[in-house]
Amino acid sequence: MKPALKIILASPRGFCAGVDRAIQIVEKAILKFGAPVYVRHEIVHNRFVVENLIAKGAIFVDELDEVPNDRPVIFSAHGVPKSVPNAAKARQMIYIDATCPLVSKVHREVEHHQSEGRKIILIGHLDHPEVIGTMGQVPEGSVILVQSVEEVATLPDLSMEELAYATQTTLSVDEAKEIIQALKTRFPHILGPRKEDICYATTNRQLAVKTIASSVDALIVIGAPNSSNSMRLVEVAKQYGCAKARMFQRAKDLDWDWLSGVQQLGITAGASAPEVLVDEVIEACRNHFDVTVEEKSVIEENIIFHVPKMLMEAA
Repeated sequence: MKPALKIILASPRGFCAGVDRAIQIVEKAILKFGAPVYVRHEIVHNRFVVENLIAKGAIFVDELDEVPNDRPVIFSAHGVPKSVPNAAKARQMIYIDATCPLVSKVHREVEHHQSEGRKIILIGHLDHPEVIGTMGQVPEGSVILVQSVEEVATLPDLSMEELAYATQTTLSVDEAKEIIQALKTRFPHILGPRKEDICYATTNRQLAVKTIASSVDALIVIGAPNSSNSMRLVEVAKQYGCAKARMFQRAKDLDWDWLSGVQQLGITAGASAPEVLVDEVIEACRNHFDVTVEEKSVIEENIIFHVPKMLMEAA
């Protein structure tokens, strides 16, 4: 007889509007221009999604110089430095920007502050594509990257400078609040965004995990190790009462020894993980347990971002 397992699904989970739009952009570009269509970097951080798009005719490259001039190229949802579209224009390439509109909002903020003569402090993770893209909107040296409260203390004396801060969109909400508070304590005159930069999807997925973390024996985040928002969900689960929290990319990666003795299992998915991977994990659990499933929803999401006009007619 299989042991009983109650799965509690955190909701919202999985695809956000920005990820959905980026995938649609690749699919519609293939319809409009035919294969192959090139994509600079992973369109979103999920191997399953990338492999599906490769099967449809997408070719993923690291840099623009790997793309022939006569084929369209798409820039990933994380955003790119200005130098990338500038190089595409110089080569008279067809390019389509799949940057999430909420990341573009941060780009415009940073540009605005720089044009007003302010030094910008960006809260984010070193070498993350979104951070590279945001810092690349303005001249080198305009932005100082801060990754922790401890790093705020090591900043030079900027009290005589006009200052503003912005944040990566996929940070831990709680951690970002602490860093912002440390910045405001050290530099009371610092300006922030009118509406916070951490995106609605990151905030909602973290809230859903916070809601179930203390009531489950273990929590699985379906996502990729290079996905910032997925990594944050594991951290949030541990912080809010579920010490046994791990990320898995697919059902085939599950660790059944790790799940031994678990009676209540929380499941969520990062913003770039499709729901089919959640279904796959639940089905795999049914092979080992007598499974019941309950969904715990904290908020309804109904945000839609439209694809660029040039792709609208690609049905």
